[in-house]
Amino acid sequence: MQPGSEADGRVRCTVAIEHLGAAAAPNRVLLRDAWVTLGRDEFQELVLQVASALGPGRPQNFPLRRGEVRLFTRFVKEGKSSVQLGANQNHVQLLLSNCPPDRLRRFVRTLRIKHAAAQRGTKPVAERTRLLASRPRTFDTVSPVQTRDLQQASARQALTDVAEKQQVKKTWSMYSRAKLSQEQSMVLNAVLSGKNVFFTGSAGTGKSYLLKKIMASLPPNSTYATASTGVAACQIGGTTLHAFAGIGSGKASLHQCIELAQRPGIRQQWLNCRHLIIDEISMVEGDFFDKLEAVARAIRKCEDPFGGIQLIICGDFLQLPPVSKSSEQPRFCFQAKSWRKCIHLNMELTEVRRQTDRDFISLLHTVRLGRCTEEVTRQLTLTATHRVEKDGILATRLCTHKDDVELTNARRLDELPGERRSFKAVDSDPVLVKTLDAQCPVSSNIELKQGAQVMLTKNLDVSQGLVNGARGVVIGFETEGKGLPKVRFLCGVTNVVGLERWVLKGPAGIYLSRQQLPLKLAWAISIHKSQGMSLDCVEISLARVFEFGQAYVALSRARSLAGLRVLDFDPKVVRANPYVLQFYKHLKREKFLTQVK
Repeated sequence: MQPGSEADGRVRCTVAIEHLGAAAAPNRVLLRDAWVTLGRDEFQELVLQVASALGPGRPQNFPLRRGEVRLFTRFVKEGKSSVQLGANQNHVQLLLSNCPPDRLRRFVRTLRIKHAAAQRGTKPVAERTRLLASRPRTFDTVSPVQTRDLQQASARQALTDVAEKQQVKKTWSMYSRAKLSQEQSMVLNAVLSGKNVFFTGSAGTGKSYLLKKIMASLPPNSTYATASTGVAACQIGGTTLHAFAGIGSGKASLHQCIELAQRPGIRQQWLNCRHLIIDEISMVEGDFFDKLEAVARAIRKCEDPFGGIQLIICGDFLQLPPVSKSSEQPRFCFQAKSWRKCIHLNMELTEVRRQTDRDFISLLHTVRLGRCTEEVTRQLTLTATHRVEKDGILATRLCTHKDDVELTNARRLDELPGERRSFKAVDSDPVLVKTLDAQCPVSSNIELKQGAQVMLTKNLDVSQGLVNGARGVVIGFETEGKGLPKVRFLCGVTNVVGLERWVLKGPAGIYLSRQQLPLKLAWAISIHKSQGMSLDCVEISLARVFEFGQAYVALSRARSLAGLRVLDFDPKVVRANPYVLQFYKHLKREKFLTQVK
């Protein structure tokens, strides 16, 4: 099986071509939409070809000669890279931007490996030989990367630069990491074909992971990632749907909402947007969705559904419903008038990845549908006697109300002996602390003591089990430097936890960042804030459950039945919204009919 494909040698992006000389000012040409292709010329030498994707125009070829190529990949994750060609003070620089990060990563990997392999080939063709040769000009896209190319690139003795070798290995390992399942690949292909897609699935089916892969496959400048809550938005590096839309709660009249969206910064976002991602769609009201659809058409002056913007919508309607301050029951998004005309394809992920115990997965599936059989009741009642504590790490209590969480954590921290240590975040804009507090999973000030129960709020090292939601206990602090906490985790790893950075979009598309410890107190956490987490040891009190799907969300945070303790279980708390059940019943019927056809 081949490691790569021919598409890996080609990328579509914005390209700035800069001719840099010792004396003259840089000569710069900008192609906003261009193809950059790695190929071979009539002499079988590597060449980068740049051609406009918008229409006629002669492609420009840039030879990749030995010792005259420098590749800069620091900002590949943001869809940017640059290639410097030429020797001495006269050279050409190709600045690539607005490229789907995943595609750019594969392109960079192919370029690096092919160029390393070419170093072992024959001597470069002299310019005189080129001029005297009568061969017609040709250009052929490079063949896919083969296993032998990788072996040659790693083994080549001439690559004495250790950092370069590490980069080759790193690029290849990034490419060959976890693969998408067949279901996930189908969703990604539907998105890349331009369809408006809603994909759903039970907790733990990899919806968030797939969403990040989709984001990495789309052009950054025209893709806006949003979510119904600040924490969910931060997890995908986006902003809240309300902040993107700029129409407040959406309760105002359509005319007023359009006026609000006409404000300069907000209007430009609507006009720039070609792909709109909405995560945790279950918590978005149907009326708000209809208002957005109408605003999009008005601002973009386009009568296509949602003003011609491609929608990629994700979530599970059997989890948390929309929150409404009024006495009226809010409508779900699938009940919105514009839903059916906006969504081309509904797809469901069925392969559960968070839990591996088939019996526990079956139990959760039953609870998700609002059913509580005698067997489910028996198993969940028995968990009340589970001892889920280990190595001084206590179970995290999942609470239905935010106030209970804050009181529990504050009280338990006060009860610990020893000195209290404070860690204050470094924010890019101190004026917007409230915005960061609302969207970032860590607070501006974290207070810890030795013995404090904590959990990770970010993936640090998946291979070691240091993932978002991993539980641990503070066993001490560094005696030098910043006095960082030393944490023993349930997965068996003991680490000094350093500062991490979160980057998110604030008002009018401004990027905000927070640097802080990726930790939060974990004696208790709210069910709302636990969405997207996988918890090692959980204690749940369901007595105050007040929403459809809330019991399921709480139970599905646990990795295993053995790591779960349910107090005061009552079968009555297991409920699913009948309208949502009907919606999913229709989805399964439509899927069956599609397969039959």
